[in-house]
Amino acid sequence: MSNTTNTYPLLDSIDDPSALRKLDRRQLPQLADELRTFLVSSVAKTGGHLSSNLGTVELTIALHYVFDTPYDRLVWDVGHQTYVHKALTGRRAGMDRLRMHGGISGFPKRCESEYDTFGVGHSSTSISAALGMAVAARMKGETRKTVAVIGDGAMSAGQPFEALNNGGVTDADLLVVLNDNDMSISPPVGALNRHLARLFSGSTFNAARRAGEKMLGVAPSLLEFARRAEEHVKGMLTPGTMFEEFGFNYIGPIDGHDLDSLIPTLQNLKNLRGPQFLHIITKKGQGYQQAEANPILYHGVSKFQPEVGILEGKGGGKPTYTQIFGDWLCDMAAADKRLVAITPAMGEGSGMIRFARQYPDRYFDVGIAEQHAATFAAGLACEGLKPVLAIYSTFLQRGYDQLLHDIALQNLPVVLALDRGGLVGADGPTHHGAFDLSFMTCIPNMVIMAPADENECRRMLTTAFRYDGPAAVRYPRGSGMGVAIEPELSDLPLGKGEIRRRGRSVALLAFGSMLAPALAAGEELGATVANMRFVKPIDRDLILELAAEHTLLVSLEENALVGGAGSEVARVLEEAGCPTPLLRLGLPDRFVEHGDQSLLLAELGLDRAGIVATVRERLGAAPLLRTVA
Repeated sequence: MSNTTNTYPLLDSIDDPSALRKLDRRQLPQLADELRTFLVSSVAKTGGHLSSNLGTVELTIALHYVFDTPYDRLVWDVGHQTYVHKALTGRRAGMDRLRMHGGISGFPKRCESEYDTFGVGHSSTSISAALGMAVAARMKGETRKTVAVIGDGAMSAGQPFEALNNGGVTDADLLVVLNDNDMSISPPVGALNRHLARLFSGSTFNAARRAGEKMLGVAPSLLEFARRAEEHVKGMLTPGTMFEEFGFNYIGPIDGHDLDSLIPTLQNLKNLRGPQFLHIITKKGQGYQQAEANPILYHGVSKFQPEVGILEGKGGGKPTYTQIFGDWLCDMAAADKRLVAITPAMGEGSGMIRFARQYPDRYFDVGIAEQHAATFAAGLACEGLKPVLAIYSTFLQRGYDQLLHDIALQNLPVVLALDRGGLVGADGPTHHGAFDLSFMTCIPNMVIMAPADENECRRMLTTAFRYDGPAAVRYPRGSGMGVAIEPELSDLPLGKGEIRRRGRSVALLAFGSMLAPALAAGEELGATVANMRFVKPIDRDLILELAAEHTLLVSLEENALVGGAGSEVARVLEEAGCPTPLLRLGLPDRFVEHGDQSLLLAELGLDRAGIVATVRERLGAAPLLRTVA
């Protein structure tokens, strides 16, 4: 980056937080300005999460300024607000390859830096992990401090409250920072709140509290009365009574962009023992006008020009699978009044905005609460409604027990619209939908479909909706093959695939997104290509027909090979005593790193060239001569 020294005079001097801690406090606002300029410039070139990171600039500076990181542990929730953290911990030079193949991750990773104390990509884990670290420090006799930073959206899940319930009785030295930037759960931040935060976190107040506890300790009933009185006095002035009931000392709310308030409060809290809770108010997109005006649009961005911003409504191109789902949802809702739609805080990402506007009484955003979303859908189904749960593949993992026990065990008619099945690209291993076929196929009563194109996705969603039991439609991120979409709400015969190309000797059995590369590879190999459509119930007749006519079967799936669709093909062959060999191609038994989708698929041998090479290697480069009867 040219003219870096002139643009970022303070930021250029910081290679790690120890250099940050040498700065005069009066220099920190300038550093915050430089970091915001750097963030907008950097993310505009690479894409990534922007508005959430702009909102945590001052907080990140203050945490590294006050605490002795990495000795003191800093645990981030979700992780999409850690770009400033990365820039201040020796990775600023690597930000030009953020989320690119071989570059640094967009989320904290323990193997990437000692400052990334806990790897994360899903929400609501920070308090649990930080509590474990704080208890471990106490058990080892270490004086380190542990800080968990969690957003207000992540507090809608159940796990943070489980952790708070446990943390309040451990007496561990844990500080939870609630970054409140969206829900407006607090009164306006002002001089009174700032004064109270300093008062309640200060040494004088807490020394008086400890002296009172010691004096009243001989009379437990009086001590309990005093504690209750303190909580209720604070509760009249602050919204933190609930956190006090969990056993945490609540401080706030304070302005999370005011370093003159943040730093003294954090310094006071650093010197306190036991569980502490700091509530701060921040603004997503802070300091970049376009992101402040539309923080949702600037949450996850592609490359853009900072001076212009993101141009909306460009249109054109093939519709994405997410858009196909959103259109189908509205069409089916018009046709059937029983349809209700549920999302765990992913309304925009799941393509449900139009539905939410047209059918607000039938749209339920339950927050980041996948377990609740699944059981809530089950309850709706029990009463004769037809719930459609729109959820990313990677997030369904968090509601697995509810899918199994509450939906499938009771054979309830719930539609799972699984977005982002397969590799998702830059978000990497925490977001790849690599395991859904494996963890769903073993569940009784499940119907599992994987569309190969846009129109098939629409038909499968209709099939799932009309099926009287649990059914999942698993579709990938991005656009399909460009197939025309039929407006009718027509379904498919249950458990039946189709042959898309007749060839010789080798039969490629493609599941979902693998049909396109399979057809391309089939042309080069002269192979038969089948679009399997259903993972469960799998088309047993089609598999055995192809096995009888070919010398090699090849299953193709964008899912983990262990327990996936290929395993179902192998089961059919084994049960039938069929000797035709099977070559299974899919995702390896390891976590796939972040990078461009097409690059990752090529690296894993799941593109045309990779499929052709693997099949030829298996055949020993022998000519494919056997003709299909």
